[in-house]
Amino acid sequence: MSTFKDVPIKNVQDYWNARPCNIRHSPKPIGTKEYFDEVEVRKYAVEPHIPQFADFPSWKGKRVLEIGCGIGTDTINFARAGAKVTAVDLSKESLELAQKRASVFNLADRIQFFCGNSEELDQFVPVDKYDLVYSFGVIHHTPHPERVIKCIRKFMNADSELRIMLYSKASYKLFWIMKEECVWDMGRLDELIARNSEAQTGCPVTYSYTFNEVRSLLSDFQIIEMQKAHIFTWDIEAYKRYEFKKDAIWANVSDEQIAELEKELGWHLLTRARLAV
Repeated sequence: MSTFKDVPIKNVQDYWNARPCNIRHSPKPIGTKEYFDEVEVRKYAVEPHIPQFADFPSWKGKRVLEIGCGIGTDTINFARAGAKVTAVDLSKESLELAQKRASVFNLADRIQFFCGNSEELDQFVPVDKYDLVYSFGVIHHTPHPERVIKCIRKFMNADSELRIMLYSKASYKLFWIMKEECVWDMGRLDELIARNSEAQTGCPVTYSYTFNEVRSLLSDFQIIEMQKAHIFTWDIEAYKRYEFKKDAIWANVSDEQIAELEKELGWHLLTRARLAV
């Protein structure tokens, strides 16, 4: 695996401050209830595995630590389901929108927000034990993911669960990127993925993982479950117009067939784990 360890964390912060993840999921005025509702509908329409993986209702009355909350879509759903949430993000711009969202939906009393680098999580979030530590599509964007995982251990006990999504190295997304860039040099995978991993190009850090590399990253954990999900099958130009229309190459592929293909070539590698005994 290539390394991004020399990338300054400020570069990562500046990138996400410039365009917080999912901020363009609605054309409605940013910060309004209508805007946040549309963002949520669109996000879960194209990534229906997220509510299944997070399993929001299971955390009612429990404590959730979310690492990389972005503009707060999952955060709000944990709180809405009755969890007490601590939400962390590196991006001040993202966090301000997440806080606005909590206020709009009258859930601010259920969520604590912290802005900071999760590689130093224990230095700005009071160390306590949580029932769930959750991070969806975030840890692979920091220069030293192993430092985040080391910090996470301090916020867990034997009964805690870790649920994280990391990008999968072997995926349909990778082959699509290679085709778009006309680059078939397998030695350049990490460079290609990093440049094209997000809706906007040029993400400064994006690691991707095989199953074994996730096991190595979580060497102090007992893996409960690992699976792949998510192939983006929508026509991109229509999607930009807020229309859901299958890309022509997927037009005659059934949802059941896509689900089977995702098990092998999904972009999202979903892992559930507990601390090793």
